Amino acid sequence: MNSLRCARAWRSPWPWLSLPALALLALFLVYPLLNIVGSSLWSRGADGASGWALFWADPRYLKALANTVLLSLGVTGIALAMGVPLAYVTARYDYPGKALVAILPLVTLVIPEVIAAQTWLMLLGNNGIVTLSLQGFGLQPPSFYGWPGLLLVLSFTYYAYIYIGTLAAIRGFDVQLEEAAQSLGSTPVQSRWRVMLPVVMPAVLASALLVFTLVVGNFATSSILGHQVELLSVLTYQASVSETGSSPVMQSTLASTSIALVMAALFVQRWVVSRGRYEITQGRSAAVVPLGGAAGRALAVAAVGVVALSMLPLLALVVGAFTRASGPVMKWGEWTLANLERALFRSPEPVVNTIVYAGTATLLGMLFSVLLSYLIVKKRNALTPWLDYLSSLPLALSGTVIGIGLVMSFNGGPLVLTGTASIMVLAYLVRRLSFGIRNASSTLHNIPDSIEEASISLGVPPLRSFIQVVLPLMLPAIAAATVLTWTTTVAELSASVIVYSPGRETMPIQVFRLIDSGLMALASAYGLLLLGVILVPIVIATKVFKLKLLA
Repeated sequence: MNSLRCARAWRSPWPWLSLPALALLALFLVYPLLNIVGSSLWSRGADGASGWALFWADPRYLKALANTVLLSLGVTGIALAMGVPLAYVTARYDYPGKALVAILPLVTLVIPEVIAAQTWLMLLGNNGIVTLSLQGFGLQPPSFYGWPGLLLVLSFTYYAYIYIGTLAAIRGFDVQLEEAAQSLGSTPVQSRWRVMLPVVMPAVLASALLVFTLVVGNFATSSILGHQVELLSVLTYQASVSETGSSPVMQSTLASTSIALVMAALFVQRWVVSRGRYEITQGRSAAVVPLGGAAGRALAVAAVGVVALSMLPLLALVVGAFTRASGPVMKWGEWTLANLERALFRSPEPVVNTIVYAGTATLLGMLFSVLLSYLIVKKRNALTPWLDYLSSLPLALSGTVIGIGLVMSFNGGPLVLTGTASIMVLAYLVRRLSFGIRNASSTLHNIPDSIEEASISLGVPPLRSFIQVVLPLMLPAIAAATVLTWTTTVAELSASVIVYSPGRETMPIQVFRLIDSGLMALASAYGLLLLGVILVPIVIATKVFKLKLLA
C-alpha cells in the first residue's frame, strides 16, 4: 500500500519540481556556505597556520569578537527598552499623538541603513548641524564616532522590529486571563508581570533575536561610524577586499565566526522559550484606555519624542540633498539643485543599476518563492522538509557572509559569475529569499485544499489547477510581498558591496563610497533618490491598489 501511494505521488509533477528547486538551493546557497566553513577549517595562511589558529592568536580578532557581542547585546537591550514600552502604551492607551506613534516607527524600516548612518552623521558628526550649532555657543560635544554613534544609530534603526513584534503579541493577548488574575487578588501590575509578560515573552525574544542577528551582520553603520571599534562585520569586509583577499583563510574564518554567533543566539533564545510554554487562545483584547491630563501629556511627549528622534534622518537627508557644498564642507543655509542634477543626469548609472538589478532579483525571487512556498505548504513530499530548512538559512546569514560565499564559489570553474551583473542579482535573490517564502506561505495556509481538489476532480491537471485556481487567490499577498521585497532589495548594501565590480555600482554602494570620501551633499542626493525608489511603489500599492503591506 505504501509503495502504491509513493508511486502515485511521484506521478504528480510537484515532486519533480522539488528536485530542481532543491538543486538550485544546493548550488547557490549550500555550496557557498560549505565553501566558507570548509575554507575556515582546512585552508592555511602564508605561514601554514589555519584560519582558526590565526583567529585565536591575534588580539585584534578576539577584540572584534568581544566588541561585536557587546554591541549586539547593548543595541538589543536599548531597542527592548524603547520598543516594548512604546508597544505597550500604543496597545493599551489613547493619548495625544498616538496616530503618529503607531505609524511612524514603521517608516524607519524602509530607511536604508547606509542613509540612516549618513544622516545621523550630518547631524552629529564633526561637520554636523548640531555639532556646529553647539560649537557656536562655545560648547565642544564629544565625538560621535565609535561607541556613542554605534549604540545610538543602531538602536534607533532597529527598535521598530521590537515594537512591531511586541505590539502584535500584546494586541493578541486575551485580557480575560489578566482579569482572572486580578479577581484572585493580584494587583494590575502583578497580573501583567505574572500573566501577560510570560505569554508575550516568546514574541519579544524572537524580535530581540532578530535585532541581535541584524547587529552582528550590520556593515553599513559599523563601517561608517565604528572607526576605532573593531567589529567582525568590518574586519570580514576588509579581509575580502584587501590585496591579500585572494587567500580565503581569514575572510572565511571571520564569516564562520559571525554564523556561529547567530547560531548561539538562536540556541539561547529557544532554550529560554522552552523553559515556559504558553498558548494564546482566542479571546477579548484589552480595551484602549483614554489618557488625558498631565499623565497623557507626559506619555505623549515621551512616545512622540522617541519617534521624532527616529525620523530625524529623513529631515537631514532632504536638507542635505539641497545644500550647497564645497568638497566635504557643507554650506548650511545655502540651497542648490546641483546635487540632484549631478546624480540624475551626469552620473545616473547607480540609479539605473539599482532599478535593473533589484527589479530582476525581485521578479525572479518572487517566482521562486511562490513555487517553494506552494511545495512546502501544499505539496509536501520527501524533499519538501529539506526545501523548508534550506530556504530558512538566509535568515541566519549576514549579507557579508552571503557575498563572500558567492565570490569564493563562482570566481572560477565551470560557472564564473564574479564581475558580471548576474552575481549582483544572485546576491539580492539569495539575501531576500526567505522573506518572500514566508509571506507567500502565510497566505497558502489560509487557502482550503478542497478548492484545488475540486478543480482536479473536474479533470483539470494539477499544474493548471494551481495556475488557474490557487494562484489568483494568492495574488494580493504576492503583490504585497513583491513590494516589500523590492523595498529591502534596493537598499541592500552588505552583500552587493562584496560582489560588485567597477561600473556596476548601485545607489547604496555609491552612497557608501561618497560618505567614505566625505562628499555628504552628493551622498544625500543619491540617498534621496534611493528613498524615492523605495517609497513610490509603497505609496502606489497602498493608496492605489489598497494593499495591506504589514497586515
